[in-house]
Amino acid sequence: MKFQWDQDKANNNIKKHSISFEEAVTVFGYPLAVTILDPDHSVGEFRFLTIGQSKSQKLLVISHTERENEIRLISGRLASKQERKNYESGV
Repeated sequence: MKFQWDQDKANNNIKKHSISFEEAVTVFGYPLAVTILDPDHSVGEFRFLTIGQSKSQKLLVISHTERENEIRLISGRLASKQERKNYESGV
């Protein structure tokens, strides 16, 4: 898998969520990661949310899109309590 992102967004993501995009991409290698369509933010292109464990054992939610066979990261953050509960219960 290839990944890309805007460096300004990556820097802002660290400031806002304390998660680097370098850590965020490790979620895509987690075998139990789940990806769903994000219809609320799919304007002009399909956007997705992937939830899974990062290499540093954090449960993250990654917003991304696919462009030219690459995954383009939009944001990455810790899962909320409700997202964690839904993920762990398989919802």
